[in-house]
Amino acid sequence: MVNKEATGLSVLYIPHGGGPLPLLDHKGHQELIGFLNDIPEQLEVPEAIIVISAHWEQSIPTLLAGETPPLIYDYSGFAPEAYDIDYAAPGNPQLAQKIFSLLEKKGIHTQLDKRWGFDHGMFVPLKLMYPDAEIPCIQLSLINGLDPLQHINLGRALRELRDEKILVVGSGFSFHNMKTFGQPGIDPQNIEFDQWVVETMTDLHLSPAEREDRLIHWQKAPHARYCHPSEEHLLPLHVCYGITEMPARLVFNGNILGKKSCAFLWQ
Repeated sequence: MVNKEATGLSVLYIPHGGGPLPLLDHKGHQELIGFLNDIPEQLEVPEAIIVISAHWEQSIPTLLAGETPPLIYDYSGFAPEAYDIDYAAPGNPQLAQKIFSLLEKKGIHTQLDKRWGFDHGMFVPLKLMYPDAEIPCIQLSLINGLDPLQHINLGRALRELRDEKILVVGSGFSFHNMKTFGQPGIDPQNIEFDQWVVETMTDLHLSPAEREDRLIHWQKAPHARYCHPSEEHLLPLHVCYGITEMPARLVFNGNILGKKSCAFLWQ
């Protein structure tokens, strides 16, 4: 299935790397850059993209509903060119309104935001995946409190979009202990947690109830809090799973900044 016209929803959970570094050709991101450049070949061409970014949390689910959202350079300390990055993807207010109505119908109080912009969890990976910036995009926020089941249920509420020609991107990082990035040598705690994540998402012998239980109680995984001192980069995975409640296909399991990280696809 290579870049053909979309016939339904595709769901993708990805690591987006360290700030703008994937767009600056950083040597610690070469495997991620290659993956993000190549993954569209495995995807149907979407009519719209929904991004759940680890870098946007709100008190209730919030949809970016502007027609031409600006970019938010929500990082600091990088080279000047990091603040000249452009990704002029159009917004999609109609899709934002449709999802707003869908979530409200499901009893999930939601809000629209026409003033916020695309953060780097959106524009960094999408500039590598779809550099022409022609596909309309919206963002859906995480929910303050970062409750795992709440985010699985947020994904479940999006399931009515399954026949739409849409790509949902959960943009996070399956390992996100910032103090350890770039350290030399093998990190056994990172590797053991990575193996747990891959098993949780791909093992065909797990029932849906078992898979959901593992995701809800992810803090019981080996070295969970070492790998995620704060879980905002993991929870886009929960939203992605909630949409499908199916095992995923592992499409990336490589090294970023010296740490193992993974990406999953549902089609």
